[in-house]
Parts: sequence; structure tokens; C-alpha cells
Amino acid sequence: MATKSRCMWVSQDDAGAISCHPSEFEWPDLPEGHVRIRVHYSSLNYKDALAASGHPGVVRQLPIIPGIDAAGEVLQGGTSGLAEGASVMVAHAEFGTQVHGGYSEIVQVPSGWVFPLPENLSPRDAMAIGTAGFTAAQSVDELQRHSVWPDQGPVVVTGATGGVGVFAVKLLAKLGFEVHAVTGKADKAGWLKSNGAAEILTRADVDDTSDRPLLSSRWAGAVDTVGGNMLATVLRGAKPFSCVTACGLVAGHELNLTVYPFILRGVTLQGVDTANIPVERRREIWQRIATDWSFDNLDALVTEVDLDGLGGAIESILQGQVAGRVVVRI
Repeated sequence: MATKSRCMWVSQDDAGAISCHPSEFEWPDLPEGHVRIRVHYSSLNYKDALAASGHPGVVRQLPIIPGIDAAGEVLQGGTSGLAEGASVMVAHAEFGTQVHGGYSEIVQVPSGWVFPLPENLSPRDAMAIGTAGFTAAQSVDELQRHSVWPDQGPVVVTGATGGVGVFAVKLLAKLGFEVHAVTGKADKAGWLKSNGAAEILTRADVDDTSDRPLLSSRWAGAVDTVGGNMLATVLRGAKPFSCVTACGLVAGHELNLTVYPFILRGVTLQGVDTANIPVERRREIWQRIATDWSFDNLDALVTEVDLDGLGGAIESILQGQVAGRVVVRI
């Protein structure tokens, strides 16, 4: 049965202008192999803001309903085996970018994109964490897989006031690491320390523009969320046999450096791709987030908006004015 739902609609007019505004969308009958979900909460990520702007590198075609995260309850499980009323999450590389996403009261997605919400997480908390917190947890998981441990020295987190950054700071501190947090927001230093940062660095501290192929060894590991020259600086200043994870490109997609960090210090550059991670590993990391890697005091990180307030939040995140997380109440 077709059903209407309120949503955030991104479209392009005949003159090429992009608009993003609340609207209504009529979902068709539920296709075979799909699940219909009533969304309670979504979240705002930088990728969502790009999708809402019609960025061609993020969305394949318009119109689109953005929202790469969603948590809610099953309305129709189809042949998925998911019971009506079950609390679930949706995550997939195409969700909110290539097919309609979480900024909608109703979503319909293939059953393989849906997995049960861990018992210890409410839909709101799950979306407070969302892709940002999951990316941070996946990054920390990669550091551990490359044998980076607290007794080996400090770790650095770039873009530390962003969603991924602050969750990385919190989780690394929880696990006993000395965390050096990099931010361009001087007024957030106390906030970062309250979330576990041991030392606050400015962007200039981690943005070396010299042509030196190697810098003094400073960090046993790193979670880089910004890319560009800051990532290159971190790699040149990494300790022997350290691991640097990379998950963002807001500071640039190019990486200008020599091979010396890799062949003279044995540094590992580990990419973090949350969109295409195998579903079993995704569930494993979410289970850790819900148990031994749980994030304390989530409400202190969260600003909540509804669909009517989402447009302003999108503008703020594009301008770099958001610290922490924006939860979208659907």
C-alpha cells in the first residue's frame, strides 16, 4: 500500500538552482525484499549537508531525500524476518545519497540494509552516535588492529570538535590513551578537555608547510578527519610503526608527501570506509559501542532539531560552525 510521509526534499529547477525544504513524498507499494520503517531519529553529518546542497560527488541524481542514518521501528518486514515494531537501524553506502534516506517519516529499503538496534541503545542515542561515532569507533578499531596501545605514546585527533573527532577523543581517552586534540576553535578547548583531551593543539601546530620529508616523531597513532596537508603533517610526524587512520577530506583530497614515513619509519596509513564495511563487522563494532565502548554523557554533545530546523543546521555545518552532533527528530 502506498503511503505519504513528511520529508526533507532536495531538488533542482529548470535553471539549475538547488532547493532543500520540508515536503511530502508518497512511497509506492513495498517492493519484494524491502522493509518499511517509521523513522524516529536521524542525524546530520557533513556528507548529509553536501547531499542537501546537491553536491555531484555525493548524489547521483536529484531529487533526493538525504540522511545517511536512520533509526526507528519496523512497520512492514516483508520477507526479512524482522518483526513489526522491532527497533532497527539503517546504514548503507547508497542510503541518503543514491536512494532516498533518513530525513523522512517513512523509509523503504532493502532488508540487507537493516539491522536490529543493540539492546542498550535507544533510537535517539544511536543517532547521537550515528555514522560519526561509528567512524570514530572503526578508526580506533583499526589502531588496535595495528597494535597501537596507550603505553606507546600519545595519539592525535584532527578536526577534534567535529562529530567523528570528538567521539574519537572520548573513546581513545576511555581506553587510556593520551589524546592530543587539534582544533581551529579556541573557545572549545575546555569542552574538548572535558571530553578527554589531554592536550589541545591549534591547526598551525599540525599544518607544517616545509618541504622536510620527515618531522620529529610525536605520535604513536592518529585519527585524521580532515585530510590535506594536516594529514601529510601527521604522517611525517608519526612515530616508527605507528598507524594513522584517514576518513575525511574537508581540508583537501590531495596528499603531498614522500614515501619516507612508510619506508623509513614503517608508518601505516589506514583508510576508513564506513559506507562499504561488511555488515558483520558493522554489527560487531556497533555491539562494542553499545557495551564496553559506550559513550558517556551523550546529551552534552547533542543539538536536536526537527525537519523545520534542519535547513539552518545544514548551513551551520557547511560553514564549520557545528561542534559535536546534530540529532534530527523525525
